[in-house]
Amino acid sequence: MGLQLPILLLLLCCVSGLPFYNGFYYSNRPNGRNLDNGYSKGIFNGLKLVVETPEETLFSHRGANVTLPCRYHYEPALASPRPVRIKWWKLSENGVPEQDVLVAIGLRQRTFGDYRGRVRLRQDRAREVSLEIWDLRLEDYGRYRCEVIDGLEDESGLVELELRGVVFPYQHPQGRYKFNFHEAQQACEEQDAVVASFEQLFRAWEEGLDWCNAGWLQDASVQYPVTQARRPCGGLGLAPGVRSYGPRHRRLHRYDVFCFAVALRGQVYYLEHPEKLTLAEAREACWEDGAQIAKVGQLFAAWKFSGLDRCDAGWLADGSARYPVAHPRSNCGALEPGVRSFGFPDPHSRKHTAASHSRSFT
Repeated sequence: MGLQLPILLLLLCCVSGLPFYNGFYYSNRPNGRNLDNGYSKGIFNGLKLVVETPEETLFSHRGANVTLPCRYHYEPALASPRPVRIKWWKLSENGVPEQDVLVAIGLRQRTFGDYRGRVRLRQDRAREVSLEIWDLRLEDYGRYRCEVIDGLEDESGLVELELRGVVFPYQHPQGRYKFNFHEAQQACEEQDAVVASFEQLFRAWEEGLDWCNAGWLQDASVQYPVTQARRPCGGLGLAPGVRSYGPRHRRLHRYDVFCFAVALRGQVYYLEHPEKLTLAEAREACWEDGAQIAKVGQLFAAWKFSGLDRCDAGWLADGSARYPVAHPRSNCGALEPGVRSFGFPDPHSRKHTAASHSRSFT
């Protein structure tokens, strides 16, 4: 009996019409035709499936609708259409698992997770399989893969989506280097932002961001941008750039954080109040004005994208006092644009007005 099984398998391999591959049987259709699509097995011999996606990064803003382009074709061209399966998913980044977005076969489409009700396949032209996303959210930016599956063949392309935003350094109210990675994530979320990626920090450095304190980034590395080399910031011998401490332990190590806030929905304004306010009074005054006290990310977005300009500081939701300067002048601090900070004053002191955020556009 011990020799019978190997001999039987050897005989099966030689039987016409029963090819044996890796333990699985593949039976041929009559006359070598595949009844599913009318083409013979191995149809892709000499036929190439090509998926086209844009090479450049797409930029949009929160709340907008965006189309991620994707088309496919065959080389040489086919005279008649073939049924294909389309899959879109968002690639994993920095420990976040892959997210299925949409699967489509013909006119049937299925969407997944937080994308339900916000995405659809756009098929305005032949072999167009672009992805439409409505009401973009802060967490929607990243890399998306468009995959076209034709039988056993599949090809795919990448589309990178970025939201227009601003990177800002953020410290704990108790001072420098107090956040582990998870606390840093929460701190950015509380300020209507997310932890910045390296690409976002690098772009901010190119635009002039200079900061000596090291902060967490989205990949759990710790880095800081320097535009002017100086002794307290790594020494005079190092060239300007984004300095890196490398990956750090997400729970044990503590630093500041670089947050990323996207273009604002609504407006930020400073209350015209006859008296200076405590933090609690500032919250109340904002509520009475039909708004909410603004968050740090909202203030940075208003400065960056709306040109908000103010010389006196206002309370913010985290208990800090800050003011944005779009047009530098001698009585408004440093002679460069930016958001100035008074740190975290005594919340009971009456030294500041309130920065309010209203979701209605005016």
